[in-house]
Amino acid sequence: MKTRIIGKNLQVAEVGLGCMGMSEFYGPSDDSASLELLSLACDLGVNFLDTADMYGPHHNEELIGKFLATNRDKQIKVATKFGIVRNQNEYKRSINNSREYTREACNASLRRLGVEQIDLYYVHRVDTTQPIEETVDILAELVREGKIARIGLSEVNANTLRRAHSVYPIDAVQSEYSLWERSAEDEVIPTCKELGIGFVAYSPLGRGFLTGRFRSSTEFSSGDFRANLPRFSQGALQANLRLVDALEDLAEIKGCTPAQLCLAWLLAKGEHIVPIPGTRSPKYLTDNVKAADIKLTEVEILELEHVADDLPAIGERYSKEGMKGVNV
Repeated sequence: MKTRIIGKNLQVAEVGLGCMGMSEFYGPSDDSASLELLSLACDLGVNFLDTADMYGPHHNEELIGKFLATNRDKQIKVATKFGIVRNQNEYKRSINNSREYTREACNASLRRLGVEQIDLYYVHRVDTTQPIEETVDILAELVREGKIARIGLSEVNANTLRRAHSVYPIDAVQSEYSLWERSAEDEVIPTCKELGIGFVAYSPLGRGFLTGRFRSSTEFSSGDFRANLPRFSQGALQANLRLVDALEDLAEIKGCTPAQLCLAWLLAKGEHIVPIPGTRSPKYLTDNVKAADIKLTEVEILELEHVADDLPAIGERYSKEGMKGVNV
């Protein structure tokens, strides 16, 4: 794959890999299968892995660390996150950006990943009781100490981003962005472009919904948190399928899958944007990577956006618990 630059100098493949589902939230997973998938991703040119300490919790970083231990020669870049605090087997969370917790979390992530420096370290969710300037100042200390190479923020608004960037250069913002979640286009993505900050798009396939795989809210396996998300509730899901149907028609005309069409659209939205679709399937992983070869015309881009505007998503992105710290 071709590469893109996130922020000042983080060079990564055009399509990264979100690793959350290898540990939880999307039903049962298998470590052996996940390690094989990570190996395939590297063979396909994917060199940017996204994780967080709260995925598992902790299991996902440990899994990535196990993979890195036997693949030091592959120049893999890893982004991880801190700030969301969860107990084992609980979705309920709190947010902590304190100095003590930030340092403790960073050291723990370094240990689990088995690395001396984290390539990109995100504030997973911003604690609104603590000035963002103070949080960034703490992270800047970790940069100077060599524990992290770059600072990122997740799910922040443009004002918070500007305030943070005035303290120390922010290299990346990670937020949900897809054809059924385009709120970042209003202010955050333009601000990133203006300030030279990379934008990492998570859930670029609408948590799998835009692929057309799900036609009923009863299709989710045990432990799949999508069953409890407002957009996947039976009434909302049936309404949201109108967008999926339209994407399937357009993908057929283009000669690709709906997932590839969605990723190609994202890649066309700016050189500073890198999508990180997650998957546990070798087939879907391969398909996602091939999306980088699909080029859309201006007419096709506008047609996709026209369809998305006409068929906006019904329902909130997360449950009330999951919305904590979003767009702050």
